[in-house]
Amino acid sequence: MTAQDQTSFKARAGAALADTTLKLAIDRTTGTAERKRAAALAGFPEFEAARARGAAIKDHVIANLDHYLETFERNATAAGAKVHWAATAEEACDIVVRLCREADAKHVTRSKSMLGEEIHLPDALATAGIERVETDLAEHIIQLAGEHPSHIIWPAMHRTREQVAVLFRAAHQPAPDAEDPASMVQSARRVLREKFLSADVGISGANFLVADTGATCTVTNEGNAELTTTPPRVHIVTAGIEKLVPTTAHAFALLRLLVRSATGGELTQYTTFHCGPKRPGDADGPEEMHIVLVDNGRSRMIKDEFREMLRCIRCGACMNHCVVYRQIGGHAYGGTYPGPMGAVLTPVLSGLAEARDLPFVCTMNGRCEEVCPVQIPIPTLLRAWRGRSWREGHETAAMRASVGLWAALAR
Repeated sequence: MTAQDQTSFKARAGAALADTTLKLAIDRTTGTAERKRAAALAGFPEFEAARARGAAIKDHVIANLDHYLETFERNATAAGAKVHWAATAEEACDIVVRLCREADAKHVTRSKSMLGEEIHLPDALATAGIERVETDLAEHIIQLAGEHPSHIIWPAMHRTREQVAVLFRAAHQPAPDAEDPASMVQSARRVLREKFLSADVGISGANFLVADTGATCTVTNEGNAELTTTPPRVHIVTAGIEKLVPTTAHAFALLRLLVRSATGGELTQYTTFHCGPKRPGDADGPEEMHIVLVDNGRSRMIKDEFREMLRCIRCGACMNHCVVYRQIGGHAYGGTYPGPMGAVLTPVLSGLAEARDLPFVCTMNGRCEEVCPVQIPIPTLLRAWRGRSWREGHETAAMRASVGLWAALAR
């Protein structure tokens, strides 16, 4: 779990429920996301067939992960990239910090990456004395606020535009010309432009890793990923090993699902494939490209009942439709990944003893499974965590006694 998790889930949830401004911010964003997704699917009658194909693609890759990892490494290396392997979050951070130091980086730019949050890369860079500049607008907002993301697509969705205006007035020099969204975006652009052009290293995530070309794919609506990965001398990619797809065609099959489910669009403004560093004759691009492939519990998931969670393409639809998330927001969950997906993943990453409350948060209404673009049976996986919690003795003595009494009466 993250540093924000110093209190119990019940205490965090109680504080969130009492925050009327938070509820306003959540309703604004999730309500809009739900309506846009519904409109996008109304114009995409092939959606059910597409999600079945998406689930099949992911299941095939997971079943043959060793093959596709080897293929990706071979092709990425042939394209000029250097591939690094990290079994744990700590190893991944050590690799990134070492690469930054080898590049003599004074400051780095970073485009939004939940994998980076998962491995606590921002903390590792800070400990190493390397200035980190978040370039996604929402990530820029929460960096100024000293917070963690509360949503995987809209990291600052818990902040109202009125609150953002206060942050920008305090941090931006010169301050925004006005407090309307366009003026505040222009203010952020002025601040970030110099950082983009002077960064020594750019760090990105990857929405997909394409095995047969060795390319990485980033998806954004702001163009910040392109400005993060192109001007610096060194581009570092951090990605989970489950991000693999066999070919570019498979990546686009999943992109059709990802974007509609996340933002209600057909494609994002920027879908970019990075295949190695700058070549002779190229107009721009990094001189070095490094790809850090991170396991961090994923191999363990392949072997247990939570295997299907590795299908996840990080669209956030399960959160936008979750009746619990829409009441308490993301920070109450206490981990990197909030909402239904977080209730499954956080016990994997932090241990069931520490995250035991999360599988019991769900009402089991099934909305998350209904909207998941790759058909992940999230309620089934949460029931599996509940069963494991009972078997491993994480329930209180009072709970075990009351259930035992109920069972006796039922019999």
